[in-house]
Amino acid sequence: MARRAAPQNPVPGLFAPPPRRAIHDPNESALSRFIREEILAPEKISGNISIVTGVAVFAAGVFSVRMWGDILVPSVSCFSVLHLLLDVR
Repeated sequence: MARRAAPQNPVPGLFAPPPRRAIHDPNESALSRFIREEILAPEKISGNISIVTGVAVFAAGVFSVRMWGDILVPSVSCFSVLHLLLDVR
């Protein structure tokens, strides 16, 4: 089977990493640079929103189970009434 050759005129930047932003302030701290490049960067907003949504849904689930979890578990009196109604021995 014949091997295929690479295209003669590849699209520039096809496999190149995305260009890095130039640091405007050489005295910028590492935390400020991280927030600017990883959290507030427009190309990463969709992933960050996805992470925040997942954390919020998890926190809401924990909160709701702690507040209303007793509704999910049948009470002991419910089992005693069923036992009397069914007369299970």
